[in-house]
Amino acid sequence: MANLKLTDVAKTYGGKVEVLKNIDLDIKTGELIVFVGPSGCGKSTLLRMIAGLEKISGGTLEIDGQVVNDIPPSQRGIAMVFQSYALYPHMTVRDNMAFALGIAKMPKDEIRAAVDAAASKLQLTEYLDRLPKELSGGQRQRVAIGRAVVRSPKVYLFDEPLSNLDAALRVATRIEIAQLKEQMSDSTMVYVTHDQVEAMTLATRIVVLANKGIAQVGTPLDLYERPNSEFVAQFIGSPAMNLVAGEIVGTGAVTTLKVHEGGGTITSNVPSEAEDMGAQVNVGFRPEDVVQTDGDAYAYEGEVEIRESLGEVTLIYFKRSAPENDAVIAKLPGIHTGLRGKTLRLTADPAKVHVFRNGVSLLYRQ
Repeated sequence: MANLKLTDVAKTYGGKVEVLKNIDLDIKTGELIVFVGPSGCGKSTLLRMIAGLEKISGGTLEIDGQVVNDIPPSQRGIAMVFQSYALYPHMTVRDNMAFALGIAKMPKDEIRAAVDAAASKLQLTEYLDRLPKELSGGQRQRVAIGRAVVRSPKVYLFDEPLSNLDAALRVATRIEIAQLKEQMSDSTMVYVTHDQVEAMTLATRIVVLANKGIAQVGTPLDLYERPNSEFVAQFIGSPAMNLVAGEIVGTGAVTTLKVHEGGGTITSNVPSEAEDMGAQVNVGFRPEDVVQTDGDAYAYEGEVEIRESLGEVTLIYFKRSAPENDAVIAKLPGIHTGLRGKTLRLTADPAKVHVFRNGVSLLYRQ
């Protein structure tokens, strides 16, 4: 399909309000790139700039080597699926999917063939003669996706397409999008979402946006296992990674850390240098990576304040040592009862322990 390249792309409003800056991204044919980030970070704005619905204030956007900054949306070879279905209520599914092709004056037999092929991919064949009001929410969203598929665009853009669906439909439609991507392995797709499960399961690579720019780009597991900053570490994963203040008390290929809050000691496979001795750092460990221990070798000790039983796991929230600190959370497999008010000790595998200094992982320091 198409390569997509953004070079030093920026967006400002009124020449004063800076929304995005220094966006450098190279998207290869066949990738499904997911934009994630906190509300207001510019995810949808960046997607709309790619679509041509927002003007690019600086830098260049290239599709297959051609700069398209000033090319109108209709000529960019892009199809967009919006958060709302945006279906014509008086048209059948077939007519909704065929509408753009009719505007392009494609021959009727080719339109029918394109609609039939897209309907087959999306399991919509039996609904082609129905009106949108006769479809479920998930079926309507599949029609909206089908309207994009029939055009055979260079790039597909998805702007939070599942946010209007309930939990069960989100799962089903997410699986359908994953299957569609398998069938269209050479298609380039850019997808915006707030849902981490969507991002982790669908993405070839995830782009984390924050502070008007890109915080980190990588595969889902790269971002989960090797976050470059405290922000990415806590943004990717749910519940968020625990961060507790500590001090480096042993350096080398394995770093030994004294944890201030909770009073324990823990080791990390993140390497450190001799001059790091005594450095004040934040020690990170994910709730799902901690294990309960009764021994003297522990990383954290605290009093259980809240317990949430979810069946397959139990979430343990520890009492905060200070109001400004986040609660340390443990995600223990199985059912654990009678823990409230008790003092527990936790530790973690050194391979799962992260070390951050001045907000940056020691793995990525300059």
